[in-house]
Amino acid sequence: MKLVFIIDNFQDGGGAARVASMLTNAWAERGWDITILSSDAGMGPPCYAFHPAVRLRPLDLLRVSRNAGDALRNNIRRLARLRRAIREARPDLIISFLDGNNILCLLAIRGLGRIPVIISERTDPHERSIGRLWDVLRRLTYPWAECLVTQTEHAMAYFPAALQAKGFIIPNPVLPPSSVNGPWADSYHPTLLSVGSLRQVKGHDLLIRAFASLALEFPSWRLRIVGEGPFRAMLETLINTLGLDGRVQLPGHISSVDAEFKAADLFVLPSRAEGFPNALAEAMAAGLPVVSFDCPSGPGELIRPELDGLLVPQGDPAQLAKALARLMGDQGLRARLAARAPEVAERFAVERILLLWDGVVAKATARITGAPPLP
Repeated sequence: MKLVFIIDNFQDGGGAARVASMLTNAWAERGWDITILSSDAGMGPPCYAFHPAVRLRPLDLLRVSRNAGDALRNNIRRLARLRRAIREARPDLIISFLDGNNILCLLAIRGLGRIPVIISERTDPHERSIGRLWDVLRRLTYPWAECLVTQTEHAMAYFPAALQAKGFIIPNPVLPPSSVNGPWADSYHPTLLSVGSLRQVKGHDLLIRAFASLALEFPSWRLRIVGEGPFRAMLETLINTLGLDGRVQLPGHISSVDAEFKAADLFVLPSRAEGFPNALAEAMAAGLPVVSFDCPSGPGELIRPELDGLLVPQGDPAQLAKALARLMGDQGLRARLAARAPEVAERFAVERILLLWDGVVAKATARITGAPPLP
């Protein structure tokens, strides 16, 4: 199998890149010929390790458009470069992650012959606006794909019935951690941890406000938000305004969060929207009690309320503070939830998820070759 995989980048440590690395590494181990085309310029090393046989090819497709004319020229350039790279790779199959890449990929292969394409949405399309023009292009191009993959039923429900008919729901795999927290007990400086890129959708501003309302009641606790992104300056200003200097830390991106999980006492996901939150799954696998906003897509698939975590109404800092206070003040409850949390690694084991992806690959290629799909 000659596979081309299309994604944004491998530098930001995002969930889509993590899943892509897991899949391509597994398939490369089987002897597949794999080329990954990324939109970035490849200026930094990838955050994840790759099988030696996987080729990473950054295409440097990203440009800032100052006006509509710039945007048109930049997108024509992106299409031409992506089309050329696909033609040179001569793939048997293309898998594309993320809406913008999906659209460009489906446009780029027009006229190149029948190359089966699997497209995958990696967040909740109900909650993510891609702009009016791009939305029109999505409605136009997505039917050209052989298969559509989403992470949850809620995300799949966004699309029309004709697309859902060739849709597959595949959650993210959850790797078992190198170690699980335990025996569970409070650390000397109790730590509330959140992991995610510093963007508006991740809701860290809501988390900081919730933590501020608890700071006096729980003076020994600190909040640590691991990640990097364009919202850093705003969050730093908010921390200063609320008088939380020294209580809230923004250490930036960390390549391996295992040590962060091990040093934490409680994990929180304050996202306004999610696809399938890897950070939450990994925290649970590491044996942490967790609290999350109940986004329409993602957290509800992972957390079993009152069994291995708590869900609170989406976007409500007061309710988030109430749930945090309940856990921060009750070591026994934290221990009870933490004891069941690692079961998430069995429920979403890599082997199970890979089998689901194998099924989609078989379906997509069978429609082109006429070979019977795997059962």
